[in-house]
Amino acid sequence: MEHLFGRRDRRDGEFLRALYALHGPSLLGQVLRLCGGDYQRAEDIVQETFLRAWQHRDALVPETAAPWLHTVAHHLVVSAHRRRAARPQEAPLGDTEPPSGDDALDRALESWHMADALRGLSPEHRAVLVQVYYLRRTVAEAAEQLGIPQGTVKSRCYYALRALRSVLEERGVTAP
Repeated sequence: MEHLFGRRDRRDGEFLRALYALHGPSLLGQVLRLCGGDYQRAEDIVQETFLRAWQHRDALVPETAAPWLHTVAHHLVVSAHRRRAARPQEAPLGDTEPPSGDDALDRALESWHMADALRGLSPEHRAVLVQVYYLRRTVAEAAEQLGIPQGTVKSRCYYALRALRSVLEERGVTAP
């Protein structure tokens, strides 16, 4: 029985060496692009991909495994991104000072100025800006919500931002 396990381990090693020799560099390149150039993250994803390939070694043939490997790697990158996005933003440590009362007052004044400026826009422009910037909807979602074509949402958004800038400048509020 021990002899069989030893032989299986050698075949596993040969399988992984062949798989990596054939597909390792291209897989690392793809994952590196998907990870925005973060080499350590890319290496971790590639390692996890090959671990999963080893777990499915009975169903894979090294010469034809490229699509499977690239799909698994892509899914791992997406999952990692979603995990990071789901985590709350960590507060910085160190000598940073807590926000002062002036910051809260400044934000309240900015909010008041913006609301007042939005009232100076046409209802169509205001509706598009509220959908896209305040409710954070995509162009397609805003178009569906407003019952207008996506191209109309884009153009109204463009002209609404220009009009909003003009209204703010007229009222003496300037961008930093």
